[in-house]
Amino acid sequence: MGRKWNNIKEKKASKDANTSRIYAKFGREIYVAARQGDPNPESNQALKFMLERAKTYSVPKHIIDRAIEKAKGGSEESFDELRYEGFGPNGSMIIVDALTNNVNRTASDVRAAFGKNGGNMGVSGSVAYMFDPTAVIGIEGKSADDVLEILMEADVDARDILEEEDSVIVYADPEQFHAVQEALRNEGIEEFTVAEITMLAQNEVTLPEDGQAKFEKLIDTLEDLEDVRQVYHNIDLGE
Repeated sequence: MGRKWNNIKEKKASKDANTSRIYAKFGREIYVAARQGDPNPESNQALKFMLERAKTYSVPKHIIDRAIEKAKGGSEESFDELRYEGFGPNGSMIIVDALTNNVNRTASDVRAAFGKNGGNMGVSGSVAYMFDPTAVIGIEGKSADDVLEILMEADVDARDILEEEDSVIVYADPEQFHAVQEALRNEGIEEFTVAEITMLAQNEVTLPEDGQAKFEKLIDTLEDLEDVRQVYHNIDLGE
């Protein structure tokens, strides 16, 4: 599971290449979460999650506030949440989650990204069964034993707690996301290095050297699409 977190960190670090695009995507996701319920994060778990995640990407406050105000203002702009599944080079498995106001455009863009980069779209369910929805929460300044004790005292379950480089990473069921954070906050921890609900592959595979560049180009192309919010895969990209 450690390698999986390294992959997540690589994706998180790569955001610096185009922060304006990342911020625009967060603005859209926060707006949608705020529209789906009360625009108050204390009574809207989806919005609360998005704000926690936005913190780990250092999304500016004015972008968050603007998105919430847009939702409060009764904007009629609507978005659909979509999931595409497909295969990349050498049989690699990929899940693409999108948020769009134009389903036809998004489907065409995702299909083209797969087709032009050695992949192909699959039917719904062709890939997702090989992934597990997982909450991933990272902190610094504590040991894995410290975190285990904190969660046990709070009666919060985790799948795994690992020390990886300078962080302790908690892997848990998605419904435990807020419970894990609250247990840690009650011990004075306010900053999280990662706060994600992701899809982790049950088994990772390694590509041959000549397939890695093509695979990474496919992932980059998918992540660069305006409507794509997250891309998950089963490839071990190494350290």
